[in-house]
Amino acid sequence: MRFRRRHKDFPELNTTSTADISFMLLVFFLVTSSMDSDKGLGRKLAPIDEQQQEQVDVNRSDVLQIRLDERDSLFCDDQPVTLTQLQQQVESFVASRQTDRYIIAVQTARTTTYDAYFEMQNAVVAAYRELREKMAQQKYGRPFSQCTEAERDIIRQRYPQRISEGMGSEE
Repeated sequence: MRFRRRHKDFPELNTTSTADISFMLLVFFLVTSSMDSDKGLGRKLAPIDEQQQEQVDVNRSDVLQIRLDERDSLFCDDQPVTLTQLQQQVESFVASRQTDRYIIAVQTARTTTYDAYFEMQNAVVAAYRELREKMAQQKYGRPFSQCTEAERDIIRQRYPQRISEGMGSEE
């Protein structure tokens, strides 16, 4: 007598909706999660055409030198300063200039950290923001953000951001 082997059937899982559910979960987490946004600095680059560039002679008294050394120490005109002091010095320097022939010269070491550089840039930009805000309140009686584009252009012409950046020498 021969015994026939019984072939046991195992129940199969229905996986047709697994891909749909996975896709929906992926979309859900992409939509609801927050991405770290990159911090950036708005700067106008020099024109590519050499003929468009003009060379301007600037007096030493019209240059504010800001330096970050390799240990992230901050100096303004070779004096150690904090970020708050830097903001105040930039404000008073820019406000005291009658023309736009001034330059804020920023110099960093190659080993300066990005965080220190970014904080220094924030202090400089905050000084400009404060000056522009004060002028908007005095001249137009409202915040800079509520001024018309023409009014903003007038304020920007009075306080243009003239920042020159360079890399310090290795010591």
